[in-house]
Amino acid sequence: MFNLTVDDRLSSWAALRRQIETADNPFDLVSEFWQPAPFVPYNKQINPHNPKSWPTPWEIIVENHYDDFTKALMMAYSIKFTKRFKDSTVDIRICLDKIKNTYYNIVCIDNKTAINYQDFEATPWESLPDSFSMENLIEVQPSG
Repeated sequence: MFNLTVDDRLSSWAALRRQIETADNPFDLVSEFWQPAPFVPYNKQINPHNPKSWPTPWEIIVENHYDDFTKALMMAYSIKFTKRFKDSTVDIRICLDKIKNTYYNIVCIDNKTAINYQDFEATPWESLPDSFSMENLIEVQPSG
């Protein structure tokens, strides 16, 4: 997907959202799709704590560079921009693992399922390590 033209990347993302509608494991599907996204270091133009600074999903796909936060944001948009999960609560939780001193941008669906913590698969929220401290929670809205 990430080596395609802009139009083909947009089509690929649309196809992912169609697959999510009927997939047996939609959150694993989203994780697998976004895992190989081209990584860039921290994007100073985006403030994870301020949704007004967030680009739309279409802008992110056109840019085609993903830091930890924009990758999580695209996972959240991929879920929220479906009929199946339009009424679900989808949020990004910025968590600090106090033992590893590492931040995670975790996408949480309906306060039950977490993605973007373990590569390629969803994790029950309650099974995340006790060493995690949630520093911010922002709900992702479909207005993107």
